[in-house]
Amino acid sequence: MPTDCISYQKSGYFSKLISDYLDEKPELKSLYNRFPTQENFKGQLEEKEQNYPAENRKSLVTALGNQYSGFQVSEATKANISLLSNTKTFTITTGHQLNLFTGPLYFLYKIISTINLCATLKKEHPSYDFVPIYWMATEDHDFEEINYFNFKNGKIKWNKESYGPVGRLSTDGLKDVLDVFASELGLGNNATYLKELFENSYLKHKNLADATRFLANRLFGDKGLVILDGDDKSLKQIFAPFVKNELMNKTSFHKVSETNLLLQKSYDIQVNPREINLFYIEDNLRERIVFEDNQFKINNTKLAFSEKEILELLENNPEKFSPNVILRPLYEEIVLPNLCYIGGGGEIAYWLQLQSNFEANKITFPMLLVRNSVLLATEKQIKRADKLNLSWADLFSNQQELFTQKTKEFSKFNIDFSEQKEHLKQQFEKLLLIANQTDKSFIGAVKAQQTKQIKGLENLEKRLLKAEKRVHAEKLEQIILLQNELFPNQGLQERKANFSEFYLNVSNELLEKLFQKLEPLESNFTIITL
Repeated sequence: MPTDCISYQKSGYFSKLISDYLDEKPELKSLYNRFPTQENFKGQLEEKEQNYPAENRKSLVTALGNQYSGFQVSEATKANISLLSNTKTFTITTGHQLNLFTGPLYFLYKIISTINLCATLKKEHPSYDFVPIYWMATEDHDFEEINYFNFKNGKIKWNKESYGPVGRLSTDGLKDVLDVFASELGLGNNATYLKELFENSYLKHKNLADATRFLANRLFGDKGLVILDGDDKSLKQIFAPFVKNELMNKTSFHKVSETNLLLQKSYDIQVNPREINLFYIEDNLRERIVFEDNQFKINNTKLAFSEKEILELLENNPEKFSPNVILRPLYEEIVLPNLCYIGGGGEIAYWLQLQSNFEANKITFPMLLVRNSVLLATEKQIKRADKLNLSWADLFSNQQELFTQKTKEFSKFNIDFSEQKEHLKQQFEKLLLIANQTDKSFIGAVKAQQTKQIKGLENLEKRLLKAEKRVHAEKLEQIILLQNELFPNQGLQERKANFSEFYLNVSNELLEKLFQKLEPLESNFTIITL
């Protein structure tokens, strides 16, 4: 069987919007600036170069210096932070939540896509430099989405209450999580490495942002990854004029609502804007800012500000204002000399709603690239698939459809009664010709009999299929077992499994193969054999 890839559009795991975007359908072209092809990066470079202020670059480098203070920084990352001072240096960015111990596998795929694209662009544009950025979603608030990771069909969970931005959350209590994880890992060098990685990341850092920075730096620092925390007063100062615009004019609400009206005619809407797309944050508080009774109120609290008071607060404490999903992309592109954002299908879907808001704020809209997706398989699984005569298209298909398709292939009989139904239909058409020449009541009798006999054939078809499924049960069970191994709970492996499960067996081969195989500008699921 072919062991390299299957297109996103044929995989069955991407929405109509993303499939149409990847096909560059003309009706979507107004929703983005440039499609991410090698040829289009030159124009994006030139546009961003003209529209990214030098003072923002200086603030960015200073902020990164402060954020990395106290961390061991690789030479490659140090060099990249230094390069950001240069007007010929640009970024490629991905963002992700602070999932415990990286969460699902696609955390790795996002970052590797970002690093590999930088290397590709450097070869094509040697007079420029390209820095991979991981934007940590430290201001997110939904702790239930990130407080666990899956390992060997079980869930390793951090039980704790959280109310404010997750990046500021204390790591107290993670020793208990390590104990559970360690007991599941067992013995051996790889198990020891994973235990130490968890311990050094989470037990030796005070908050979740620092722990995640350490972890991502340990995994990708030698490749020059630069990790950025947007929960930063100096970066928020750059963003403050745009926050003011949001508070006073509700620009993003109007612009994104207009785009949504156009999109919803053909597609599902990923996110809906609020009238004000900002949160107020403190260490244990993250609540929406709403405008009611001529005041700016903080939802679910007694805090309220006049226009003058909230603008004074913004001037003195910009770090208390946090963009939601609608405004965070704008914040990222203001802060960074960024060319391209790399995200999953869901992320790219909501970015496609935002172009008009960028135009209104006079900020260059980045290129949008769907991240690499991967299916990891063992050599044994590949051999089993070959033995069962399964293609990757088979394995990616709906399980019930696969079950039926393979039953029909294995059967000695033709289980499709279409030919018989067509023959029956022709016979009844002749009867109807006779019926039309006699009493009208006969027409109804002929039609009723046709419906009854067609239904009878369909029932026989179903019964034959069911009988054949029993005959070939052993083979079919092997197929379903293999598909369930590769697609846990009939979903994507990359959204369920944690990297540690694979690292335990293959060590550094996992990351090495990912860096070697992933081609960020190709829209394919990559199948990698471990």
